[in-house]
Amino acid sequence: MAQRRVVVVVYSGAQALDIAGPIEVFDTVNRQLAQGDVGYRIELVSAHAPLVRTSSGMVIEAQPLKAAEGPIDTLLVPGGWSLHEALEDQELIGWIREAATRSRRVTSVCGGAFLLAEAGLLQGRRATTHWAYCAEMMRRYPDVTVDPEPIFVWDGRFVTSAGVATGIDMALALVEADHSAAFALEIARFLVLFFKRNGGQSQFSSVLEAQLADRAPIRAAQEWILQNLERPLNVPEIAERAHMSVRNFARVFRREVGVPPAQYIEQMRIARARKLLETTDLPVGRIAHCSGFPAQETFFRSFGRALEVTPNEYRQRFQAMSPSGLIMPPMQAERSYP
Repeated sequence: MAQRRVVVVVYSGAQALDIAGPIEVFDTVNRQLAQGDVGYRIELVSAHAPLVRTSSGMVIEAQPLKAAEGPIDTLLVPGGWSLHEALEDQELIGWIREAATRSRRVTSVCGGAFLLAEAGLLQGRRATTHWAYCAEMMRRYPDVTVDPEPIFVWDGRFVTSAGVATGIDMALALVEADHSAAFALEIARFLVLFFKRNGGQSQFSSVLEAQLADRAPIRAAQEWILQNLERPLNVPEIAERAHMSVRNFARVFRREVGVPPAQYIEQMRIARARKLLETTDLPVGRIAHCSGFPAQETFFRSFGRALEVTPNEYRQRFQAMSPSGLIMPPMQAERSYP
């Protein structure tokens, strides 16, 4: 029986893990399958063949794009630090658009979703990308419903995964669909991976992104909220400070910021709590108070609803501790993609 053909399109400056992560999953399947079962035939193609340098300097050997003629089972498009240039490469975009018509499934890792959207493949569909670039994708492709939370999004025959390592999670989901959950679990165990991670990708963001309003009164309201998170906040009081009626303030705030005022306040409180969990050893109850939650139970409910983990679980995963137990400074923010 013919193997499932996986075609990975590679370009200069693509991120190596976006490519290698899913490939390792498919290759491990091939090594673990019983004789006679259907595995995967992995092909790497590029307009820059035969040797393509990734963003980390790793060099990948690939075939020319024309080598990927005929039916494709799974087309995979990675992201990379050179995404700006890739989005302007009309040969690459045109090839992705055409190859998608021959593919049973079209997938992307991280910023690869931008390339699918640029090719017009995600119009009217739900998709995701790296948490740091979701806002830019929403702005650039308003006809795509961008969901910043999931590890990956499956919409019809299109599967988009979030940041970098989530391509591995997506590949495991594809294996589950092609074989079984039990077999995919065995692959995850062999690779020493979580089969299905708890929580969405927003738990990996060090700072909760929030759109800054264009109108000065709304920007001033945002700043005042951030300066007063530890105290009780209500929309009528904030509207009064903005010299607006409650109804008009709520309407304009949602239009400018993207969420209602009350939801924005909760988001900012969770963002502060996350920073305190990452960078201090304060008790969770104290963090809840400093973040403006009236009770620890309310804090736990809001935090769990937003991140699908408890505050203690979050701290265990993300607190930046040195071997000596001292809190280490946060890493600098990454550059933006597009």
